[in-house]
Amino acid sequence: MGGLQPGFRFKDAIPIQLGDLTFGQVDEEGVHWHCGTDDGWDSPDVRTQFTQREAAHGAWAGPVYFNERVITLAGKAFAPDAPTLDRAIERLQEAASLTDTTLTVYESIPKQCTVRRSGKVLANRLTGTVLDWSVMVTAADPRRYGTDLRQQSTALPSTSGGLTAPLTPPLTVSATTVAGEASATNEGSIAVHPVLTITGPVPAPRIPVVYPDGSVRTLSYSDTIAAGEQLVIDTDAHTVMLGGASRRRYLSGDWPDIPPKSTVAFQFRADAYNPTTMLTVTWRPAWM
Repeated sequence: MGGLQPGFRFKDAIPIQLGDLTFGQVDEEGVHWHCGTDDGWDSPDVRTQFTQREAAHGAWAGPVYFNERVITLAGKAFAPDAPTLDRAIERLQEAASLTDTTLTVYESIPKQCTVRRSGKVLANRLTGTVLDWSVMVTAADPRRYGTDLRQQSTALPSTSGGLTAPLTPPLTVSATTVAGEASATNEGSIAVHPVLTITGPVPAPRIPVVYPDGSVRTLSYSDTIAAGEQLVIDTDAHTVMLGGASRRRYLSGDWPDIPPKSTVAFQFRADAYNPTTMLTVTWRPAWM
């Protein structure tokens, strides 16, 4: 492995990045990180319950949910000398962090999840320059998200311009319409839950979410958001925060999601109009 330049990637290797460490390429100190195992990236375990039918064949099937995603990464590292291998072991320990860390697999569509160390870091020196390594990490949220963060914004609906009396032919119609709607597409294989950010001023805003089948889920906020304030609604964590304080008690309605292979419309409504008021929808597509 000697003589390879930092950043060199082997042809058949799919780069996997854990924190600041990338497997499948040569790092800045000349260490080639090979990853031969990514067990658990393909699928997490599931949980469900089957209730046996009385006096009939089979069972009643309950809903199926994913468990947390447990991932084991393992391979070899080839260093130019023993001191470099020692530093490589320390970097491996740091990459498998005890706090939230991003794990990214650079497939044809790169995907990521947030993980924490959940087992021993194994670093077995085969020689003074060759390491056999293994780490176990766990993603509490088992979904594999796209690496591109999507964002769409809209103001409240409005119309400006148009005809003004008295009218003199020829007539010219020039009007600008804001629909008050932001579309969000999830081309993945599992539903995702967006973050909704409302920038004031606005009294009692509402967010009707229109689905492809015509159904509507609406979130309503009964309090006023002042100028310069931002209300952040996390539809996955079910939190509603304004200036660091919870405002969950003012929110009512159904938590929306973005189904797989679907586009939904997030409409923005309020009883009073202000041109600086804004709704921003933030999400990532997700795969099983």
